[in-house]
Amino acid sequence: MNTKGPISKFIETHYLHFNAAALVDAAKGYEAQLQNGAKMLVSLAGAMSTAELGKSFAEMIRKDKVQIISCTGANLEEDIMNLVAHSHYKRVPNYRDLTPKDEWDLLEKGLNRVTDTCIPEEEAFRKLQAHIFDIWKEAESKGERYLPHEYMYKMLLSGVLEQYYEIDVKDSWMYAAAEKNIPIVCPGWEDSTMGNIFASYVLKGELHASTMKSGIEYMTFLADWYTNNSAKGIGFFQIGGGIAGDFPICVVPMLYQDMERTDTPFWSYFCQISDSTTSYGSYSGAVPNEKITWGKLDIDTPKFIIESDATIVAPLIFAYLLGW
Repeated sequence: MNTKGPISKFIETHYLHFNAAALVDAAKGYEAQLQNGAKMLVSLAGAMSTAELGKSFAEMIRKDKVQIISCTGANLEEDIMNLVAHSHYKRVPNYRDLTPKDEWDLLEKGLNRVTDTCIPEEEAFRKLQAHIFDIWKEAESKGERYLPHEYMYKMLLSGVLEQYYEIDVKDSWMYAAAEKNIPIVCPGWEDSTMGNIFASYVLKGELHASTMKSGIEYMTFLADWYTNNSAKGIGFFQIGGGIAGDFPICVVPMLYQDMERTDTPFWSYFCQISDSTTSYGSYSGAVPNEKITWGKLDIDTPKFIIESDATIVAPLIFAYLLGW
């Protein structure tokens, strides 16, 4: 019996060719993976948290449609920033027309622009800074070390941010992930506002760099997780390009080639939503078959590429998987 809702039915009726058809094929392939007992990794690049992907992605987490996440440090923190400072964000629909002077004026107002949306520095970054520093400092005083996302989970679950909530917490994917303690891989976390802030405390002598676990420790964690969860397959659903996708997909050739565990299965499904074009050395724009040569995907791995805007495509695929 088809229990799909109106959005899903609309997609099946009208999305019949080209990138629209690829969207439907990828969604059905994702659904088949889960029905067959496989797990799914979702990677988030770009500014998907600021794009408020949490409105659909949080429910994906709650409904067990994703088992592990790889994301940039920006996506890790920006979902929480939106949770506590949403009313202070400023939308700039005419961002294409801004002059350098207009941009400077935004800077002086503490508004850091991401395309058509400005993140308020004082209400977002600084509001989190005081609380996350206390958590970092407490861990250091106890001689404890954690991964970047684990500190974020501690902050969310402590309840210290509840006084600031400006959106319904059900629309925060990080809160949903913290509640389920879903594993997260956050490569290159240092390249984020919170990463920069942590580094500033290290420079000032107030924290030790070793209090934060490293990217190598993320990779070794992922290697163990992949080994323990791949019996029925693990799929790879990549939103955008960059390190959020590059880092975790490499765990398979590392296990197979470098660890010489030749029984390691390839990723069982691959889909990428990207508007990057195939270019000279572009990984984000590379077609999925290139990954076969790197020992990441098998010849028969279901492969999908949707050349479109992830802010449009991802919510539709999630809607389909959730039966909306």
